[in-house]
Amino acid sequence: MANKNTAEVDPTKLGVGRAIAVLTSGGDAQGMNAAVRAAVRVGIYTGAKVFFVHEGYQGLVDGGDHIRPATWESVSMMLQLGGTVIGSARCKDFQTREGRVKAAYNLVKLGITNLCVIGGDGSLTGANIFRTEWSDLLKYLVSKGNITKEEAKASAHLNIVGMVGSIDNDFCGTDMTIGTDSALHRIIEVVDSITTTAQSYLALVTALACGADWVFIPEMPPDDGWEEHLCRRLTETRNAGSRLNVIIVAEGAINKDGLPITCDQLKDLVTKRLGFDTRATILGHVQRGGTPSAFDRVLGSRMGVEAVMALLEATPETPACVVSLSGNQAVRLPLMECVQVTKDVTVAMNEGRFEDAVKLRGRSFENNWNTYKLLAHVRPPEMKSNINVAILNVGAPCAGMNAAVRAAVRIGIIQGHNMLAVHDGFEGLAQAKIEPITWNTVGDWTGKGGSELGTKRVLPGKYMEEISLNIAKYNIHALVIIGGFEASGLEMVQGREKYEELCIPMVIIPATVSNNVPGSDFSIGADTALNTITTTCDRIKQSAAGTKRRVFIIETMGGYCGYLATMSGLSAGADAAYIYEEKFGIRDLERNVEHLVEKMKTTVKRGLVLRNENCNSNYTTDFIFNLYSEEGKGVFDCRKNVLGHMQQGGTPTPFDRNFATKMGAKAVLWLTEKLKECYRHGRIFANTPDSACVLGMRKRGLLLQPMAELKEQTDFEHRIPKSQWWLKLRPIMKILAKYNISLDTSEHAMMEHVISKKPPVHMSLT
Repeated sequence: MANKNTAEVDPTKLGVGRAIAVLTSGGDAQGMNAAVRAAVRVGIYTGAKVFFVHEGYQGLVDGGDHIRPATWESVSMMLQLGGTVIGSARCKDFQTREGRVKAAYNLVKLGITNLCVIGGDGSLTGANIFRTEWSDLLKYLVSKGNITKEEAKASAHLNIVGMVGSIDNDFCGTDMTIGTDSALHRIIEVVDSITTTAQSYLALVTALACGADWVFIPEMPPDDGWEEHLCRRLTETRNAGSRLNVIIVAEGAINKDGLPITCDQLKDLVTKRLGFDTRATILGHVQRGGTPSAFDRVLGSRMGVEAVMALLEATPETPACVVSLSGNQAVRLPLMECVQVTKDVTVAMNEGRFEDAVKLRGRSFENNWNTYKLLAHVRPPEMKSNINVAILNVGAPCAGMNAAVRAAVRIGIIQGHNMLAVHDGFEGLAQAKIEPITWNTVGDWTGKGGSELGTKRVLPGKYMEEISLNIAKYNIHALVIIGGFEASGLEMVQGREKYEELCIPMVIIPATVSNNVPGSDFSIGADTALNTITTTCDRIKQSAAGTKRRVFIIETMGGYCGYLATMSGLSAGADAAYIYEEKFGIRDLERNVEHLVEKMKTTVKRGLVLRNENCNSNYTTDFIFNLYSEEGKGVFDCRKNVLGHMQQGGTPTPFDRNFATKMGAKAVLWLTEKLKECYRHGRIFANTPDSACVLGMRKRGLLLQPMAELKEQTDFEHRIPKSQWWLKLRPIMKILAKYNISLDTSEHAMMEHVISKKPPVHMSLT
């Protein structure tokens, strides 16, 4: 609950005289370390004392060496580590009052009244019980003579903030829990190599991300007669030329009678009825392992900062809260409301109210389920709509383009449209490289990197005559344009004045590693590029293990957009990230070098500096490398790397596959509605601004915005939006790199409610 006067408070004094303990509990999840690191460093930045609690609640009960002061250096080099470095243990003792008395004693003796808990719903419920009993526990300790009245008074109130660290993403109120994205990375790696998985959310997103034939989840048991339906579906895809079928089973999957559906049962069914060679693979703990994804590191870092702020702003009246993510916004939610809704899901499922269970799971889960249902179990209709929809890719290729094409083609076919593929972008549209594209053509496209249709950076302007002729010749009624800044189809909209053929509905789906498309907070491909850069930074840092102190200067892509440099700076733990949007001069460079020299005099042995390719035409990567090399003489040596085109390649991440699938589906559904509006006197005519839109992710949902309106929000010379949400995350990166700058606390998340919230109508990202 943000205090109205927060902006006037000096954030570096906010925690003076306060003590915060950080603990991780329950099953470990990748990204917990990023959250621990951020909570520790931001706590220290505010002037608070910060303690680690080792081995979760067990450490809280045992006290002694288990509760140790945390220092800035103690959380260095841990971003890329999986699991939790401070340990997490299931704890029976804390479930007893006796155990909680010991825990309270240990905290009071150290003057700790702020607890930051990273774990699942069980761990967070435990924290809330502790908080509710706190004053009784202190009274008991005073009566036994264990603590003095003064000590009890000084620790009169316990503040608790939770962060949800759980690979299952089954905590209501948050779109993505810390660890989910990384677990999806592991699952997709396995499913891409072969192709059953744990929790419902994981199973559902995996099914979307790998184009599975069927998914079984506990929240939505299949209809009666599903065995015949499944076998018929598998036979149809085989007959259509597919050599592989993928069935995904979540832990706890059941039929309408509540009886379990298991891998072995499905294996027997398929083998006996169809004679297909069938293999079952159970993923188990593979899903918890490995290094955290870029998304989880950024999520963990953002949540860590928000948690400390929530703790320090809490009053005795504030309910215990969890910090979580809704769309791409940090929010604070009352802990017990979230726990209640999470329990309601189980009750709904036990009572057979499966539709309610899906709704209670939240917007994100429901949208995934609806998209999956649209794409997986519908047979193309017998009736055709006589509408021709053309799809093209423009700009540079990026991972996820093919997943968007696949979803658009299949949803189009389900709507009864004829789908046309245009090869090589607008140039291909001008040169009539146009052919029908079928359901089966795009079957295995979800996991393919690059652009199967082929793409060019050519703008439509110089080909208007040919393009309009081909739109007429091929009788194209609507266009889906998937790509980067060039896609901003404004030229196509402007061309409508001269060419009537261009008066058809058009939709742009942003897809570019640069994430510089106006009208969308994210573009397809940026997450894959971010993971590539992060993994490369990890490897580069690791390459210097055991050598003397070293600083790496790394150049990233992105045109004039600093998104990749900033976000990979956050996820790889950079000391600086130079970008075009934040002007810098020689004094700033000097400060950064001095800062690194000071830092290297401690136990820290690595420095990482990122530079966006176009951040400054004079301060080039070579210039910065030479400057750091010269000024760091005798303290550290330097290396430089230009990452180049590897950032555009690779198989798309689960996030990009899922995002692209939802975007492709939503775009064609919107076009279908628009075509009905624009149908007059036996033909399609669309020339209003709202018939040519960009489909974008904005804060908490998918939004369609007319291209003409976005013109005002665009810096055309530098090909970037005039305002960009992620710039607000830059101070976090600097504070985590130990810069003493002011953290803008005016934008803090307000406390929201989960239980009374009406579900919004738009689609969500995750």
